[in-house]
Amino acid sequence: MPRFYIETDLAVDSTVELTETVFHHWVKVLRAQVGEKATLFNGQGGEFEAELIEVAKKSAAVQINHFNPANRTPKFTALLGQVMSKGDRMDYAIQKAVELGVSEIQLLTSERCEMRLKYDRDQKKLDHWQGIAIAACEQCGLNIVPNILPPVSLEKWLATELPTTKLVLAPNKDEVDVLTDASSELALLIGPEGGLSEDEIASANAQGFQNWCIGERVLRTETAPVVALSILNYKF
Repeated sequence: MPRFYIETDLAVDSTVELTETVFHHWVKVLRAQVGEKATLFNGQGGEFEAELIEVAKKSAAVQINHFNPANRTPKFTALLGQVMSKGDRMDYAIQKAVELGVSEIQLLTSERCEMRLKYDRDQKKLDHWQGIAIAACEQCGLNIVPNILPPVSLEKWLATELPTTKLVLAPNKDEVDVLTDASSELALLIGPEGGLSEDEIASANAQGFQNWCIGERVLRTETAPVVALSILNYKF
């Protein structure tokens, strides 16, 4: 059964008109017919079984039949601070982090950051990344969509209130088992291509971040959240 995120209120035994995005994907692309069913979720928790009851040239309506409260979120809460990178790398990092259950992604700039968002282009790029998060939830079964927060400087983010357990991926550091006493609420910092500078790692350490060296290899910026969140899923 296909799954779609829809920005509207949902309730059992109600009739809902599909949004333009869902109408296009389900009716126009997948050629759904009256009587077919799909799962709808609006990010407010749980999911609904919907049956297509009416199809017109430019619109369609569904009947909401059942509610499932499952959200399929992991047993930990991870706030990911991800320094931005260019092109498909950032798209991949967001997509996979969401699939692996990240709760929120804070975009960051740093000394070696490859990109800066500017003025009128900012919102388009942020909307694009939020769309990737939504699509990842549609695919993997999560019903709570993580927010992709507008970029701030690493320095500013480090000074904010963060979870007690704070980890910075720091290759080439002494390997320490930082997860032994880790709480289920974490902040995870991942640098850009080229990594965080020594001064930036030191600044993170000064704010309570522990260095997390995952093995002997240096991971790419888009691979690092996949590996780190996979390990956290296994631990918790």
